[in-house]
Amino acid sequence: MSLFKRGSTWWIDFTTAGGERVRCSARTEDRAQAQELHDKLKAESWRLAQLGEKPERTWDEAALRWLEETSYKKSHLYDVVRMKWLQQFLRTKPLREITRDVVTHIAEAKRKESSASNANRYVALIRAILRRAEREWDWLERAPALRLYPEPKRRIRWITPEQVQTLLSLLPEHQRDLVTFALATGLRHGNVLGLEWSQVDLQRKVAWIYGDQAKGGRDIHVSLNETALGVLQRQLGKHLVRVFVYRDKPIAAANTRAWREALRKAGIADFRWHDLRHTWASWLAQSGVPMAIIQEMGAWESPEMVRRYAHLSPAVLADHAKVIDTKMAQSDVCGGETVPNA
Repeated sequence: MSLFKRGSTWWIDFTTAGGERVRCSARTEDRAQAQELHDKLKAESWRLAQLGEKPERTWDEAALRWLEETSYKKSHLYDVVRMKWLQQFLRTKPLREITRDVVTHIAEAKRKESSASNANRYVALIRAILRRAEREWDWLERAPALRLYPEPKRRIRWITPEQVQTLLSLLPEHQRDLVTFALATGLRHGNVLGLEWSQVDLQRKVAWIYGDQAKGGRDIHVSLNETALGVLQRQLGKHLVRVFVYRDKPIAAANTRAWREALRKAGIADFRWHDLRHTWASWLAQSGVPMAIIQEMGAWESPEMVRRYAHLSPAVLADHAKVIDTKMAQSDVCGGETVPNA
């Protein structure tokens, strides 16, 4: 029987021309609606078998399968956040209708509210999913060629302590704590939002990020300063597992309207959440912390990633430059003339 009931819900059960059994819930209590879905699925299976047509697949199906297949990746949490934002444009949309023009419209919307580089992360996710739908899942005849916005190779954007105080005063309490903790530790967006109490030891004043949660793939030791400890103390008792919550639920994203509005009111332009990490590293460099220590604290894989902050520590460089004064004095330079050594 092609249609049958389980409880009050209709189910579909039939065998395709190729011998494949299709058995699924129609997710309705209306027999006419169930029959309509049955006929649609059966017609699609016939076209697939007889004409070689691919069944119609939607963005929702592709996004769900992507998240299931990539749940092990470090970028999984970021993908979940981006998928949630993309739903307003792509919900229930057939994959074949996701053209270059559609994605360009989405990219422009994200670029206007954040930055070109952030918009590129969303385009890259859409591109990766469509390519897999074409090349691995056989759900799409051809994925559209998508272009990314040009990005500068290096970007250092940081703000002063005075600007930070202004920004914090304009944020709601839960976001103020997030920003303060990020500035106190230098941790990335996902590591701050995903932090659990099992990763914190308040007595020893340490926290840690496991390697499978870290961008570099190795464990990160976080020494908690008084600022970070103060933030954590304020979170005690709010949730049994997660550190940062809002209205008893884990915070899914920090780059919200409240964050962007606070930046606007503070007069801070071209500033992303990740720039809090740049600010943390810049402040350390300006205070004379050696580059090797900053690299270790920030868990950067190579010294090259930290060298971009070297120009911010002129006082330290000036101390080293004084070594030349000593050498020049030893060479008997005076009055613009050099006295040869005997």
